[in-house]
Amino acid sequence: MLNNSIRRETYEKEKMTKSVNSENSSEEKSEEHMDVRLKHCLAYVLHTSGTTGIPKIVRVPHACIVPNIQHFRVLFEITQEDVLFLASPLTFDPSVVEIFVALSSGASLLIVPTSVKVLPSKLAAVLFSHHRVTILQATPTLLRRFGSQLIKSTVLSTSTSLRVLALGGEAFPSLTVLKSWRGIGNKTQIFNVYGITEVSSWATFYRIPEKILNSTLKCELPVQLGFPLLGTVVEVKDTNGFTVQEGNGQVFLGGRNRVCFLDDEMTVPLGTMRATGDFVTIKDGEIFFLGRKDSQIKRHGKRLNIELVQQVAEGLQQVESCAVTWYNQEKLILFMVSKNDLVKDYIFKELQKHLPSHAIPDELVLIDSLPFTSHGKIDVSELNKIYLNSINLKSECKLNGKEELWEKLHHLWKSVLSLSEDPLKVPDESLFLNSGGDSLKSIRLLNEIENLVGTSVPGLLEIILSSSILEIYNHILQTAFPDEDLTFSKNYATKRKSSDVNQEETSGKSLHQESVMPLNCDEINAFIALSRGNQILSPNTTRFLTDLEHCPSAYSSDLISQTNIQNMKSLNPPALIGKSKDMSCVAKVSEEETSVMGAEKMEFHVRWRSDTGKCVDASPLLVIPAVDKSSATVYIGSHSHRMMAVDLYSGKVKWEQILGDRIESSACVSKCGNFIVVGCYNGLVYILKSNSGEKYWMFTTDDAVKSSATVDPTTGLFYIGSHDQHAYALDIYKKKCVWKLKCGGTVFSSPCLSLIPYHLYFATLGGLLLAINPATGKRVWKHSCGKPLFSSPRCCLQYICIGCVDGNFLCFTHFGEQIWQFSTNEPIFSSPCTSASEQEIFFGSHDCFIYCCSMKGHLQWKFETTSRVYSTPFAFHNHSHGNEMLLAAASTDGKLWILESKSGELQSVYQLPGEVFSSPVVWESMLIIGCRNNYVYCLDLLGGNQR
Repeated sequence: MLNNSIRRETYEKEKMTKSVNSENSSEEKSEEHMDVRLKHCLAYVLHTSGTTGIPKIVRVPHACIVPNIQHFRVLFEITQEDVLFLASPLTFDPSVVEIFVALSSGASLLIVPTSVKVLPSKLAAVLFSHHRVTILQATPTLLRRFGSQLIKSTVLSTSTSLRVLALGGEAFPSLTVLKSWRGIGNKTQIFNVYGITEVSSWATFYRIPEKILNSTLKCELPVQLGFPLLGTVVEVKDTNGFTVQEGNGQVFLGGRNRVCFLDDEMTVPLGTMRATGDFVTIKDGEIFFLGRKDSQIKRHGKRLNIELVQQVAEGLQQVESCAVTWYNQEKLILFMVSKNDLVKDYIFKELQKHLPSHAIPDELVLIDSLPFTSHGKIDVSELNKIYLNSINLKSECKLNGKEELWEKLHHLWKSVLSLSEDPLKVPDESLFLNSGGDSLKSIRLLNEIENLVGTSVPGLLEIILSSSILEIYNHILQTAFPDEDLTFSKNYATKRKSSDVNQEETSGKSLHQESVMPLNCDEINAFIALSRGNQILSPNTTRFLTDLEHCPSAYSSDLISQTNIQNMKSLNPPALIGKSKDMSCVAKVSEEETSVMGAEKMEFHVRWRSDTGKCVDASPLLVIPAVDKSSATVYIGSHSHRMMAVDLYSGKVKWEQILGDRIESSACVSKCGNFIVVGCYNGLVYILKSNSGEKYWMFTTDDAVKSSATVDPTTGLFYIGSHDQHAYALDIYKKKCVWKLKCGGTVFSSPCLSLIPYHLYFATLGGLLLAINPATGKRVWKHSCGKPLFSSPRCCLQYICIGCVDGNFLCFTHFGEQIWQFSTNEPIFSSPCTSASEQEIFFGSHDCFIYCCSMKGHLQWKFETTSRVYSTPFAFHNHSHGNEMLLAAASTDGKLWILESKSGELQSVYQLPGEVFSSPVVWESMLIIGCRNNYVYCLDLLGGNQR
């Protein structure tokens, strides 16, 4: 039997090779197409599930699916005696193969009600006791639902009726796990089948050799994808589109007749090859699956395939089945069905033996069974709901007192440091790093503590890394029991003393000086506000704007492009040369802050830097009064809860206000100029008086506000999103919410306003891009991108653009029609900015590149940085060369890049001493940006004639 099977596989492989060669050697017929309009062309139409990419409609011709049916009949040696189980729903294309392989062979097809399918033990009895199923084609998840004991005792037992088991649709289980599932003497033939719906249904097959299944040696080798099925062509290409013979690349599938029609396609050239999004490696001519593009994540600075974590966890003896998710792109969660009552500490300890530190999950969630979709795959959205529910349950479990906190902190300390079996008490003066901790373990301890107390604990990570367990405990007390009279940690008290501001009873008084802006809401100030992505708000400045050329007609005089801001001759003084008006205010610059110069044409010099007390991830807001430009102010917040107003030219702190929690939202100024609006982690939107920082109004949402507000220059309303999944329109003058809209997902990014047409755009982590009527709060249209949107939308005269975590940059008309998309190699968190002419758009990607595309979606240039690009680029004029447009951008490793915007040519690069998630803002020759070393920086950009 085995020899016959191997000969058959060899025959099919040779047959495929001849088929491919004959196609290549035949006369070129590039004009030949498959036409959906031809009679009897289509066999069926289905929607993809969207679990492995953007959902789409796939119309499948007879010529595409019939070779699958023919080949599986021969490969599985189907006879009239066989019983095939219809495991797949009719909405999943493998069902077509199951049905017609059975019917065309005279075999029996077993159809089971859903009520039986969902009960593993009952389903096993029906399949293998009552009906003696011989052929089972299923996803690994569907098989895992039986549980390892039932698989071994029934599905793959010695006496099982199952002759063929074909697993596909997901990553194949590890050989170690597969062997552990087989009963002694089991003879079931096990196949790995692989394919995509876009080339319906299967493309390759590989039978696991008996000698490997019967071997007692531990086998860590992955299972190869194997050989092409009848009529199928398999190619592996690198990122440049070149065929790979050895090494890594992406799989492309097709074949002369193995083509389907996607979405609105009416004709498709014969032999079309479709990208799969699956990455493989070729070794000695064999293809091994590495993972999907969206399973490849970058964690703690290193690349990780989350399917590897799942395979290692599944290989542990105590684990029945498991799944791993990358929750909200920030937490690695392991969901586990255990064989017995397990201690989480034990599982973490076992994982640490087999996985590198950057692959250890953040949390482990025990569940009764894995949820799966109707297609038999892991239901990731349901797992995320389970995790969210577990967080909510923990937050509801209140600590009974300080003593319980102290005891549980000791337990967590020992657990994270693998000291669980040590009966000795942890000494009060114990330091985390000296006790065997490291940066990754500190993050796990942070997560465990915040889960314990049910809320975020600001500043805790720094305390864990630098302080004793007693000081950590004292720091946690402030959050866990805020209403009690508690002992503050020494570090915290010292930092708070420098500002001498009580968090609950803030007076809002200026610490240094007050600006001359009047507080009267009715009094209107003429000013220019400049924020990330070269966004300009310039209300009430008409009499100052003497030279406004090329003004986009879509914008009122209140919304002005960067071109026009540079053309305001009456508002723009000559370029500065980097000297502060008051040198005594300039902080001493660390040697780490260096300008990395080569053949660059500009230099950076630190004008000033200001200590905010914690990481600065927010981006600066610059407000420049039209009357007195010298009183220009930088507004920015940080993780220290501080919102600060800093003099742009000197770096003097004008005022600072302590808010209720961490600030990542960037500030926005009101139409009148008298207020700034900023979101906070505590769910509040703060409205502060711009000249003093005094709290004017606070609006409450139901979750953290990381979104930055946008002001409507026509009405004065503010629009902002929240993690509570709502968009809000706020009238700060009447202190009321005008409307509130449920967005169908967390709103992380910032809204964007278009005046013509009058649309407001919001994006969600649920993957929705929404167009809203700003006046009514009613939805105009929505588009599902299929993956989370961390990037903020950016609109211009004709289009609205946004980046997606699937690596695609998307462009739409203002009426919701997608015009084009451009693909990068990694997720896009960076928000776009446009050139002055609105002919080019700039954005960054986690693939370390800064991109420039035309508004038609064509790549103009791309520049490779040294790390991920999270922040938003900023386009501006070079003051040294009036007609030259430059682009400022930051990579997360702390480097600031100045590029020539037309060519992408490097002009200068500067290294800050910390990571950067803040976006740069440029005014005149000054660049302002926040850094994770706790400082906000103002750097002078000096041209060649200014050195």
